[in-house]
Amino acid sequence: MTDWIAATGGRQETGHRILFDTPDQARLALEGTTLTPLVHLGVLEVVGSDAETFLQGQTSAQVTLANGDFAPLTCFCTSKGRMLTNAQLWRVAKDHYRLLMHTSLAKPLAEHLGKFAAFYKVNLDIRDDLALLGLIGHEATALAEVRFDVVPPRPWHQAANDDLQLLAHPGPRPRLLICLPAERAIETWQRLSEHATPVDNAVWRLHDIQAGLAWLDANQRDAYLPQMINWEALGGISFKKGCYTGQEVVARAHFRGQVKKRLVRAQLDGNRLPYPGSAIEDADGKRLGEVFCAELDAYGEAEVLAIISTREAALPLSVAGQKLKLLKLPYEVERLDPESLATKG
Repeated sequence: MTDWIAATGGRQETGHRILFDTPDQARLALEGTTLTPLVHLGVLEVVGSDAETFLQGQTSAQVTLANGDFAPLTCFCTSKGRMLTNAQLWRVAKDHYRLLMHTSLAKPLAEHLGKFAAFYKVNLDIRDDLALLGLIGHEATALAEVRFDVVPPRPWHQAANDDLQLLAHPGPRPRLLICLPAERAIETWQRLSEHATPVDNAVWRLHDIQAGLAWLDANQRDAYLPQMINWEALGGISFKKGCYTGQEVVARAHFRGQVKKRLVRAQLDGNRLPYPGSAIEDADGKRLGEVFCAELDAYGEAEVLAIISTREAALPLSVAGQKLKLLKLPYEVERLDPESLATKG
């Protein structure tokens, strides 16, 4: 339910995009505080006395770590280890969990999990009656603290006040995701926009790219192992938990070093946004991988996340005639156990 978006002054376009007439949006997100509707993201709720046990057998996360403070990344896989979706898991209350993911994958995941839910005391519900807002900027945490009377969490953690939850995400500037009932969205938007400038949700997605954070959509379902999007380097896989669907393949790929493709961050030398799936070619014209997602940065150039072969390639690389320059990821591509991330100060 996105009726509230019209009141923000934004225009909803195809591809889950919200547009505002605000100029220099990417720059504003770096220098000021910005606000955007996160309509490209959705929530699947898992509720019931067996919710923890049910999720433990399906997800790559150690579910007990989702304790109302830490909100771990996770993924759901096929028996062959390919991701059906990646998500963030948080606990609202005892036996009450929510999963954040690309909105196009909420229904397919609910249908997949529904095949197993019949054997548990659990209900699955796509919460399209919730609104998701994004705050970006140095003053984002201070603004949230004043407006919501809650101390904002650190990245990959959560905080709450009544029926509102805050999730902190990493990026070049502080970012807070606000989850609240849709009937509160207009009032909340108006209060926040007194001190934050409305921007397209592409700005949030650009910060995901700059954070090296890739969210699958429906077109990328069942295509990648979790390690191909560096999910273990972000703490999205627990190698210390028991079995879950696809666990054997995911563990084998890790311990035997069998990951032949990896997520990289890059920039194109032009302002043409490539489509997801666009081929990345080396200097010999051989396909090395594909674009995962892309957005324009503050300088009007396309920044991308791409999944490419780990083999040595003939440079330069290109996408549809645009030269592609590899950029440094903001994290090391090595295993990060969520158990340690949960307790890190």
